[in-house]
Amino acid sequence: MAEHRSGQWYSGTDRNAYIHRAWMRRGLSAHAFDGRPHIAIANTASDLTPCNAHLNEVAESVKQGVYEAGGIPLNLPVVSLGETLVRPTAMLWRNMAAMAIEEMLRANPIDGVVLLGGCDKTIPALLMAAASVDLPAVVIPGGPMLNGTFRGRTLGCGTDVWRLSEEVRAGTLSEAEFLQSESSMIRSRGHCNTMGTASTMGLLAEALGMVLPGLAGTPAADSRLLERSHETGRLAVEMVAARRTPSSLLTRGSFLNAIVALAAIGGSTNAVVHLLAIAGRIGVGLTQDDFDATGSGVPLLVDLQPSGRFLMEDFFRAGGLHAVLREVRDLLDPSALTVTGKPLVEHLGDGEIWDREVIRPRAEPLQTHAGIAVLHGNLAPDGAVIKPAAASPHLLHHRGRAVVFDSIEDMHARIDDPGLDVDADSVLVMRGCGPRGYPGMPEVANMPLPAKLLRQGVRDMVRICDGRMSGTAYGTVVLHVSPEAAAGGPLALVRTGDFVILDVAARRLDIDIPADELAARSPDEATVSAYAKPRRGWERLYVETVQQANTGADLDFLVGSSGDTVSRESH
Repeated sequence: MAEHRSGQWYSGTDRNAYIHRAWMRRGLSAHAFDGRPHIAIANTASDLTPCNAHLNEVAESVKQGVYEAGGIPLNLPVVSLGETLVRPTAMLWRNMAAMAIEEMLRANPIDGVVLLGGCDKTIPALLMAAASVDLPAVVIPGGPMLNGTFRGRTLGCGTDVWRLSEEVRAGTLSEAEFLQSESSMIRSRGHCNTMGTASTMGLLAEALGMVLPGLAGTPAADSRLLERSHETGRLAVEMVAARRTPSSLLTRGSFLNAIVALAAIGGSTNAVVHLLAIAGRIGVGLTQDDFDATGSGVPLLVDLQPSGRFLMEDFFRAGGLHAVLREVRDLLDPSALTVTGKPLVEHLGDGEIWDREVIRPRAEPLQTHAGIAVLHGNLAPDGAVIKPAAASPHLLHHRGRAVVFDSIEDMHARIDDPGLDVDADSVLVMRGCGPRGYPGMPEVANMPLPAKLLRQGVRDMVRICDGRMSGTAYGTVVLHVSPEAAAGGPLALVRTGDFVILDVAARRLDIDIPADELAARSPDEATVSAYAKPRRGWERLYVETVQQANTGADLDFLVGSSGDTVSRESH
């Protein structure tokens, strides 16, 4: 067994090898230590991560595949993050989860790992960890839930929460009707069925080459998920034999392929911070501007909420990711490999579009230029992002008077005040929501519109924030403003009444005041007092070491990798 990494624990006749084998002999027999690869199943299943609760069943299928291929499967529960439940925001814990998973993969006698994720932050955390350890690794996305319906109408998980809650505030939907829809929205196991962050990251993990081709996007309740999970277990054993590690798969071309896919599917803006963080772990030179340079000219081909009409079950039925990527094959790096050892483009031959309403052919896109746009200007020196596919076209070039909120609490306290000096042309600005200021960069950038404007029929306004927004959300929202206000960014200097200019075509975001006046300003006391000031624990470590959104919001000391070597024995 010495040829495998796990043999460093189990091979030999000395006391330490005896201890390692003996304590594992509760179900494992002698043949488990005769040279077979040990495959960890990094499992984010948790009852408190509802979208991942079915992953224990998926793990059983993986185990069968590992056994069948001659390996030894080992369940390894890891930190799980439930986007809808974890306070103050799941993003605060992404880096902690990645750090903990990395350490557990390195510390244990394993030769390869199958990564089970689904809910928003779990797949990014798993990939960040795997990149830093660089053992053979393959991802299984847990898949979206089935379509829900209410009174004959399809409900998009997440997106319709935002839509229906605004209708309640506008007085066009009763609270009772809103609450009745609650039990209809979540129809089955699985993560959000819109093109939110969970769906996006599952698909992009495959575009990166880290998923068994054809698996991503399979609905959680579909039996084919278990079939392909079984195949993935077999593949993990093969990957160990071939020494096929993340560093051999995740190249710059892989990340550019993911950016092309992100644009074509109309994916979540959260993918920007996650892909940047993963690239930072593997050592690939990826920048925020690459998302614009590579993705902005890519056509939007998928008609899915929040940018369109359909849901992930429809997307899978219509041909899924391979149908989309086949349409933009000429934009993909042909050398980028997958976990099979073959290039991604070689797996696209069977990618047919079966429903041209859900997935459009290249010649008939929903939008011709739909990728993430990266803005710069005196309000965002290090950049900000906007998703044009989810925005209102008439607001993509806009000059409006700022209405400023210093925190999410300040916004909630005043947004529906009848006396708030705001109109449809105003620009809502919220700060104190970045990685340091909140802390954790919450999904609050898609601020609710003032109730009095909703009653007037207004359904979108320009909104600017140093936080994030849910991938299921929509609107003309400028987010990830860097540097954030709490890191000394000029967002801290904006005052109510200043005019802000958004020009997406020119890639500009500016406050319309003279440079010398802006330089002479300092943040108000109320602005500074709203920033997080943690005393201890993870939050303090996070605030003191987190990087800005434009580089992925990882912790500065976690960027890069340490490999899989552990030099010291525990006994």
